[in-house]
Amino acid sequence: MKFAGQGVLKVLVLAMAGVWAGGALAADVKAAAVAPAKAQYWSASTGTVGVRWNRDLAADIGLTLGAPLARQGAIGPDDHEFFDLSSEGSLDFNVASGNLRDFVGGSLQALGGYVIESRVAGRIDLSNFRIVPRVGAASPTLDVVGADGQTWFYLDRVMYQLIDNNQRLALRTMDLRITPEMAKRIGHPEVADWAIADVLVTANVLRQGAMPEPRLSTRWHGLPVPGVPGATYEADLFMTTFNMQYTRCNGCTGAGGNGITVFTPSSTLRNNVNNGTFSAVVPGDPLGTSTARYAADIPWHTKFTGNFPPYNNDQHPYLIWNLYRFNADGSIDQIGRSGVKHAFLTINTSCIINPGNSHVLGLGCADVYSVGNNDSNNSLGPRSEIIPATNVWGRCGSIYDTNCDGLANATPNGSFDQRLTVRESQFSGPAHAGATYRFESWYLARQDINVLNSMASVRATFSRPSTVWVVGGNDQYRLGPVIDRWVDPAAPGPNAATTMVTTPEGNTKVAMRATNLGNGLWRYDYAAMNIDFSRPITEGAEPNLRVVRALGFDNFTVPVGAATVSNLVFSDGDLDSANDWMPAIRDGRLTWTAMNRGNALNWGTMFRFSFTSTQAPTAAAVTMHVAADNTREVLRFDNLLAPAPLARGAATTARAAR
Repeated sequence: MKFAGQGVLKVLVLAMAGVWAGGALAADVKAAAVAPAKAQYWSASTGTVGVRWNRDLAADIGLTLGAPLARQGAIGPDDHEFFDLSSEGSLDFNVASGNLRDFVGGSLQALGGYVIESRVAGRIDLSNFRIVPRVGAASPTLDVVGADGQTWFYLDRVMYQLIDNNQRLALRTMDLRITPEMAKRIGHPEVADWAIADVLVTANVLRQGAMPEPRLSTRWHGLPVPGVPGATYEADLFMTTFNMQYTRCNGCTGAGGNGITVFTPSSTLRNNVNNGTFSAVVPGDPLGTSTARYAADIPWHTKFTGNFPPYNNDQHPYLIWNLYRFNADGSIDQIGRSGVKHAFLTINTSCIINPGNSHVLGLGCADVYSVGNNDSNNSLGPRSEIIPATNVWGRCGSIYDTNCDGLANATPNGSFDQRLTVRESQFSGPAHAGATYRFESWYLARQDINVLNSMASVRATFSRPSTVWVVGGNDQYRLGPVIDRWVDPAAPGPNAATTMVTTPEGNTKVAMRATNLGNGLWRYDYAAMNIDFSRPITEGAEPNLRVVRALGFDNFTVPVGAATVSNLVFSDGDLDSANDWMPAIRDGRLTWTAMNRGNALNWGTMFRFSFTSTQAPTAAAVTMHVAADNTREVLRFDNLLAPAPLARGAATTARAAR
């Protein structure tokens, strides 16, 4: 079993080792070191269990879910079907620092459930299923035992919270995963350990120990560090690991087909660990150590739950994910992008200082958002509601609050809306022979000082051994954006370059490669990545802020001089030619322009611009026009290569930063 006080033990070890600077050991760290958290053994029984199946995936693998047996009348706001829990039996768990740490025994039994029919395995009886802790597991895990006594599924990625003055245990979300035995039985061994449903439990606490009062944070971003003149706390959130899973498909037929697939991540983050010295959050990665000497706490409030410090609203982080194809000819395309996942609480594991509050991410604390809850209709919204450079959400008029009354409404999302969708033909088939693929996942937190270490990428491979697409790879993990894996800023290689422009309105990167085709021809590939730049138009103020518009860029210009230019390509990865930017050459400059701002280059998005030229590369700059009314303002990206140089002050007024 995991030692519940391990975070505090780490503080003690560091303190005894003398790594804390004199006077820099804040009062809350001292208090934590003096009183190590003790495990409190609790139990809970009765209540409800809710299940939201991925019925699309179930159908893909030949499972037919029968009508729910003894289901409660109402469907939950996140589409869960609810069943009562029996009063016989209880779930036993321990609590430390105000949070659940491990399950230690007992069980819960649903009064109702499902009978599942498999085309291969026949009947699988989940009526009156039991939830049984897997004692000693590396992380909280529960087995789901059917009426036949067999464990066909299990629950992990548990997000938990003690609510109602600690009178109820809320397991807010869990992935229901297919056991390897179940996968083999139904004739789909490739889906072993896949998430197929999201489950939540609310149970009444029967026995409890003493609870510490939640610590009121004094570590918000910008506040002074006690005893350290001139030092302030700074927010810096890290993505520490993620992997992707196939979720569903509409009309899939296999390699090179036209079906629309959905892929969803399970993503883990951790807050900066620095509290006076510098230590790696992601060891071995160039971006793995924060430059913030003192880590700030990060607010993590569920939307529509009230106004809280430090921003007097329900501030929380957000999550997005993207898919890229590295083409065999050396170019790159972003072929899939998600909407925004709104986070709602943190489980605060592996903490150095645990705040004892599931709505504050403390020093060194980690959290995970799983496949099931990243696939929730009522947790996903459009990117256009976020001002990315500040990570401010415009709640008023959003998909969740359409009439701006401060009360949540159901979203119109279906199971393909706000997801990362991509056609089979974009990641498989002979048209993409030799291509490789990368998934990218980001967390975005308000006042985060380094957006690049809160994003990461993994290698992906795709195969379809049966009726589902299997994501292989999920390895070669690296912090930073995928564009840096196409052209590495530290070692770009010959005829390649990359430049990032930082302004108060956000960050943007342009990377390029020039390829000698022989016979006096060169192909130029430019990738423009809008990381978090926008020129927002808003109404009102938080918490009733409305984001009217938050666009990025609407044209891209490369100097080509008098060279002959051909084979012009624009790629936004959506296969919709109607919204493509149109090219034009004038006064020695090649410019692609958006036909309307409905397809501006907005945050979290990468477009590619390619052409062939008779001119070899030379040092040059490119520009992008800010998608704002009545302005000729552009960002200028120096230190790149092009067929001809771009002179400053020509045709437009350029700026690299304000």
